[in-house]
Amino acid sequence: MIKSIFKFRAVLFFAAIVHTGCAITEETDLAKYVNPFIGTSGSKLEGHGNTFPGAAYPFGMVQLSPDNGKSGPYYCSGYFYPEDVIAGFSHTHLSGTGAGDLVDISFMPTTKEIVEIYFTQPDEFVKAYCEETGLDISEYFDPEKGPVFKKNILLKYRSKFSHDQEEASPGYYFVKLLDDDIDVELTATEFVGFHRYTFNKPKDKVDVILNLGFAINRGRSVKTYLEQRSPTQFVGYRFSEGWADHQRVFFALEFKDAPVKYRTFNVENSCPNDAVKGKGIQAVFSFDGKKSNEVLFKVGLSSGSIDGALADLQTVKKYGWDFDKVKSDTRATWNEEFSKVKVTSSNETQKHIFYTALYHSYLTPNRFSDVNGEYKGFKNDTIKAEGYKQYTVLSLWDTFRALKPFLAIMQPELYNDIVKSMLAKYEQDGILPYWEIAGNEGGSMIGYHSVPVIADAILKGIGDFDKELALKAIIDASNHDRKGLGYYLEYHFVPTDLEKSATVSKTLEYSYDDWCIAQAANHLGKQDVYWEYMKRAEYYRNLFDPYYNLMRGKNSDGSWYEPFHPRFGQYGNPHYVEANAWQYSFFVPHEMDTLIKLMGGNSGFESMMDSLFNQTSEILGEDTEDIVGRIGQYAHGNEPSHHVAYLYDYVDKDEKTQFRVDQIIDSLYTDAPDGLCGNDDCGQMSAWYVFSAIGFYPVNPLDGRYYIGSPQFEKVELTLPNGNIFTVKANYVSDKNMYIKSKKLNGKILFRPYITYEELISGGALEFEMTEMP
Repeated sequence: MIKSIFKFRAVLFFAAIVHTGCAITEETDLAKYVNPFIGTSGSKLEGHGNTFPGAAYPFGMVQLSPDNGKSGPYYCSGYFYPEDVIAGFSHTHLSGTGAGDLVDISFMPTTKEIVEIYFTQPDEFVKAYCEETGLDISEYFDPEKGPVFKKNILLKYRSKFSHDQEEASPGYYFVKLLDDDIDVELTATEFVGFHRYTFNKPKDKVDVILNLGFAINRGRSVKTYLEQRSPTQFVGYRFSEGWADHQRVFFALEFKDAPVKYRTFNVENSCPNDAVKGKGIQAVFSFDGKKSNEVLFKVGLSSGSIDGALADLQTVKKYGWDFDKVKSDTRATWNEEFSKVKVTSSNETQKHIFYTALYHSYLTPNRFSDVNGEYKGFKNDTIKAEGYKQYTVLSLWDTFRALKPFLAIMQPELYNDIVKSMLAKYEQDGILPYWEIAGNEGGSMIGYHSVPVIADAILKGIGDFDKELALKAIIDASNHDRKGLGYYLEYHFVPTDLEKSATVSKTLEYSYDDWCIAQAANHLGKQDVYWEYMKRAEYYRNLFDPYYNLMRGKNSDGSWYEPFHPRFGQYGNPHYVEANAWQYSFFVPHEMDTLIKLMGGNSGFESMMDSLFNQTSEILGEDTEDIVGRIGQYAHGNEPSHHVAYLYDYVDKDEKTQFRVDQIIDSLYTDAPDGLCGNDDCGQMSAWYVFSAIGFYPVNPLDGRYYIGSPQFEKVELTLPNGNIFTVKANYVSDKNMYIKSKKLNGKILFRPYITYEELISGGALEFEMTEMP
């Protein structure tokens, strides 16, 4: 169990609020348990979650959050808790990823004098400023050629802040900017970000800066546009390149009060209709500080068009300028989702961790089609999603393991839209996504893990998508020569001497995806396809070395690749991706019986599992940042290990699964900013916790079995989309009582170590008697 080590700050709503006819009281306000700061901190050695603390709506288009203005592995979400400077508040963010991008349409309030400089030489002042703010001076000046291009910098508008004057809760963020004593409040709906800035020491003029050139990590703006449509309304766009090669964000901006002055910078072309263009336009909106000390504005987004952004902006017209009503309604929407997973526990800290994990699980994927259904297509044209909602940010290598299976249970309508979103990509550019971001193929990671997501929907009967098209798409994905797949088909493994990197990981994951294709084909009556892919699903066996009882790299001539050490795990590893032999050798979720036999039967497999957890945690090699959260060589901070603690269930050593699952929950999840031991990876790390704290986990997401671990709560009540209720009760559970003495399903003794999907969605009760001794 978890001990409280962090007193988190959140805005509590003690008064009842009304949403869709339901009163939310303090008792039912489960949002009070969510701490969005969990995962915003960490370190290279202990892992960092890379989450953001800002305002968001479940699976929404907008993630309105603060940015520190720096780049690097700790700033992938724009925000890193140890920092004390904020550079702006932008509308799009990635949650928990290991690479950074987005941070589109950034605003910053200030009472400082706006200093604009155009410099032709890096004098000491500019050098000092670039060093202070992290700006790369080489962007502006080449020592040999002089100025790269004429560019201005809006100086000194960043501000210090303190966590003592910062708050976050579902759909709301607050911070006091200390330099100018400005209270910034943010809230969001599905399509719109809403800002409220209170200038506590207003001057004659107060300013709001719009920075369309703001970027982190690989992202950079390449084309921006700003147009004034009325005294209070502005529209524009930001096109950028980065992880997403061709990202487009159109926006519509509406102020409550008209600015008394409006200036633009970095303009390269002036256009008709009071419009300007440039690579990274900046604008300053000035307001009469004596007339009002408050500035309110809304920003609607669209990837399709300015008209789409304007239509999205209209979705909040009913609110007028009632910021608090928007905030409370968004909180109520979160509470609707939380109420479907109702936890009973006397451990308040665990409830904070659990509901924050559920919150992080529901941040992605993100709505991509606007209220009119339009979105940026995969060939950079504007497409309309007919009969479904297009979603983006599909981190499939990470999330096929736990997040997508959880959404299949609790969010089948969304799951159907996810499948249709992937098939839309297939129809537009001929290949399913691997890591989709903002209507682009990000290209990261290995495998073709759109396959298990789609195949799972076919097997479970989720959705109304075209099953024949889906089968064709997943088959095509398995024959698209990417990252050694051609070698895999030729040699029946990926040879390390030819592919050079992650060859074992690729072979194992391709084999699993092939097994998923076989199951989908069998379900659809395609027996020839079934047998072909069942044979391919066995290719992993070619890399099992009985000397080590581990999977290792092999050359194209059949010899083992040298050198080899089971604990070697740095980037550039020829055998494994973000892991080593110990972490990857247990990834055969589709043929566990065979893997157990290869490792020496039940006793031999148990011994290998014990060795995994009990040996030294030392990793050989450099740059092993992703191999974190270690217990022995088990590494919970990255996805390849996530199913492993449950494998003791396969050899009748359930008590060891119970011990290890409880140990992972107890030691690697906390309610602190560094409470995640690795990147949350779009909710996967959090979804593992949600499943495991309830009491079971999908070792093989496709086989419909949820293996039992160590339930953490006295009671969990799942209100399923079909109206059924599935209840998990753990009688006598406590810090010490981690072991299961007995278990019953619907009143009958359950002898097997798992429940099935059919049993779960049919509703019922899974009841445990917990004890201190195994």
